[in-house]
Amino acid sequence: MKNNLTIENAWICSVVETEVIPFFGDLLITSGIISKIRPKNFFSFLKNPTRVGKDSYNAFGRVLTIPNVNFHDHIYSRLAKGLPLKGKFDSFQNVLKNLWWKLDRALDRDMIKASAQAAAIDSIQNGVTYIFDHHSSQSEIKNSLNVIKNVLDDFSLRGVLCFETTDRNSSSSAVDGLSENVSFLNDANENFKAMLGLHASFTISDETLLEAKKVLGKNWGIHIHVAEDESDNRLSMEYSGALPVSRLKKYKLMNDKSILVHGVHLQQKDYLKIIEADSAIAFCLDSNMNNSVGMPQFTKIPNPIPLLIGTDGMHSNIARSFKQLFLISRNQGMSSEQSFSLIKKIYFDQNNFVKKYFNDFTSLMEKERADFIVWDYVPPTPINKENFWGHFIYGILEARILSVVQKGKFLMKNFQYINEEIEEVRSQIFQEGERLYNKLK
Repeated sequence: MKNNLTIENAWICSVVETEVIPFFGDLLITSGIISKIRPKNFFSFLKNPTRVGKDSYNAFGRVLTIPNVNFHDHIYSRLAKGLPLKGKFDSFQNVLKNLWWKLDRALDRDMIKASAQAAAIDSIQNGVTYIFDHHSSQSEIKNSLNVIKNVLDDFSLRGVLCFETTDRNSSSSAVDGLSENVSFLNDANENFKAMLGLHASFTISDETLLEAKKVLGKNWGIHIHVAEDESDNRLSMEYSGALPVSRLKKYKLMNDKSILVHGVHLQQKDYLKIIEADSAIAFCLDSNMNNSVGMPQFTKIPNPIPLLIGTDGMHSNIARSFKQLFLISRNQGMSSEQSFSLIKKIYFDQNNFVKKYFNDFTSLMEKERADFIVWDYVPPTPINKENFWGHFIYGILEARILSVVQKGKFLMKNFQYINEEIEEVRSQIFQEGERLYNKLK
């Protein structure tokens, strides 16, 4: 039986090469695919805004776009709220030692599942249906990525998952981390892909990087924190005699499917190596401010480097992160034109990058996947390809997500989750959060 859905009276923002072209009309969806796009006269709609087909969803003139993508999440961090923390937090290294490295050693399978459930709920609420996750559960490595995959699959989300390989606990756990990445690569399917996860240069030995080189081919890339804090550069030099990017180049670990996260303290010579490898940098500005590690200097980043946006596990609100980046770039002295150009570049860089893992990622054209979000934003002035970005920055990104559709099915409709078991899931999340709380006391 075919699954049919019709969305009427929406400002559909299709992506055509390096333009977003909004037009008013309807989407007709059959078996998860956009079967027809039906342009309509907006002024006719204004005369009778409630007139739609019997089983249609009326967007009432709201904006409809491609889904949001989180290019750097830490799903394992979702229970890290209000925990009984001990120790100093006066430096980035102490934050790692007294929070994140304690947390990732405390997580068990049920806690990982609850973390993934919490992340799925948050992501849908924020219109994120594609997640690039960087996972760490150092006492529960084997099959941990499948735990996350199964939860995201239950919520009809798609993901690119990896395990955070590190030598900080032992060389044997680093071997186990690499093995978990390779195992998940072999389990990849239509909705879930793999990356080779590495923590950061200052916790990874040359031996582990060499082993990573042996398993890295052309079909996947690395996902690693790079120069997040100045200590990454300093400790990497003390540990290995080389800066993080130089080590990655030495072992031929960067390619066009790789994500280097943060990049706050990259040097100009690092950028040249990244350009050579065609790797991407993912910004996580909320996390940078929270950890007081500094900010990327956007004017110093060469244009050829693909730029992405993530949240570093702090939240799932990619729209807020997008707006934050725009405002910070303006605060750094970029002109309005330069900041708008930066946002446009990131928007299309992201579209290009996600297609390296999901070549069917939608542009909202006929015969493409019916993945999209409806924002609770009705443009107060005309919207077209010339002024779309003004609406995007100052209107769309400030609005809540009204509805989320993935493969032609509602995941959230008019602010309400479709999953009828959502409250039971929230109860399960709390039970595991309480266990974690007591474990860390």
